Amino acid sequence: MPDRSDPTAPGHRLPHVALSSYAHDRHGVERTDEAWLRRTWEAPGTQVLPIAGNRMLVADGLPAWSAVGDLPPAAAEPSATRLLLGEHDGTTYFAALFDPARAPHPEEQWQGLRAVMEGVVGGPTAPLVLHAMGMAEWHWSTRFCTRCGRPVTSSHAGHVLVCSTARGCGKHHFPRTDPAVIMLVTDGEPGADDERCLLGHARAWPAGRFSTLAGFVEPGETFEDAVRREVAEETAVRVGEVTYFGNQPWPLPASVMIGFTARATSTAIDVDGAEVAEARWFTRADIARGVADGSLALPGSVSISHSLIQGWYGEPLDTRW
Repeated sequence: MPDRSDPTAPGHRLPHVALSSYAHDRHGVERTDEAWLRRTWEAPGTQVLPIAGNRMLVADGLPAWSAVGDLPPAAAEPSATRLLLGEHDGTTYFAALFDPARAPHPEEQWQGLRAVMEGVVGGPTAPLVLHAMGMAEWHWSTRFCTRCGRPVTSSHAGHVLVCSTARGCGKHHFPRTDPAVIMLVTDGEPGADDERCLLGHARAWPAGRFSTLAGFVEPGETFEDAVRREVAEETAVRVGEVTYFGNQPWPLPASVMIGFTARATSTAIDVDGAEVAEARWFTRADIARGVADGSLALPGSVSISHSLIQGWYGEPLDTRW
């Protein structure tokens, strides 16, 4: 039987934590030190990730970090945005952002974050790649001032976009991260054989694919109230107690997932039909059987959704997502 001990206890490592195992020094103070930035960019050990628009250069399915001297021409030119990521284990990392129209061929060498996610998880560059791609997406989608519509220019080593005071309003734009709650709702006596968890199936997914429920936090709303609202809107199930579980950066394109467990106060399901096409209650035996016979596909182990399910289930779970 699965070990249903506390998933947050020491030694009980959940898979999504691998994404944040190697936090880097972001060198926030140095972002405005032009001499330091120039000297560090030119240093022999500096590593750079070329990004065309919102797609990175990949090699053998992994991000293609390069020395400055080995960059594609468009990434090495001064017109490219030199985005300071920071330092890890004595090495400083940048990303070089440039117009995708100038990306060298073949096109399949340039991929989005999802294409490399499984490969980078657990490695020391995982947080750097997430940082780089989250910022690249923001640069790609924020090329004009949201107040006056004038073009913006990069500042603070890529971490601020500024509207010109000469022709525009001078507004400073900062990267945005949209908080989203993600939750595993349970019913029954905790740890009992008949305890159940609530999983949903999105309309666009293949048959048999189920995951935890999730949704964005609205203005003026606490995380806990967002959990209750989203579960009720998507499945009509009512939730009482809500307990914080953990969080995970998810720059696809610009979110952070705030994970919770929640206890149901009602169990009748009536799906909204828009976001959730089907929802079911699963016992641990249901999950074990579905995973074993291939009828149930769970979220990939890189995600906090998988960790929420695994933490409740009590032991590692296979995934076919």
